[in-house]
Amino acid sequence: MSSAAAAGAGAGEETVRASHILIKHEGSRRKSSWKDPEGRVISATTRADAAARLGGLRDQILAGGASFADIAAQHSDCSSARRGGDLGTFGRRQMQKPFEDATYALKVGEISDIIDTESGVHIILRTA
Repeated sequence: MSSAAAAGAGAGEETVRASHILIKHEGSRRKSSWKDPEGRVISATTRADAAARLGGLRDQILAGGASFADIAAQHSDCSSARRGGDLGTFGRRQMQKPFEDATYALKVGEISDIIDTESGVHIILRTA
């Protein structure tokens, strides 16, 4: 492989593109969202309840019951919900470490297991 081809082969890992669904809970660093501006529901949700809800949504997507984007638009506590959960392209050290590590570990088209960050619990779909 030429040095130009080798450089190009590694370039794909410099940035990734992903969508996610975030469910916030009582342990989240910011207890409000576009769906819950005063944080009443979020503050009353345990991490276990948030993870169980997110697991059910993940199962629904994997079973083909709904698209990732549709579920994100309806259920995600992140403002990216209006874009079907799309976070756009990002590189290393731009997201919280557990989120970054999980995204880079996925193949394009794969959906993560439940990932915990300071923001809440997420599932991630790597799109590029």
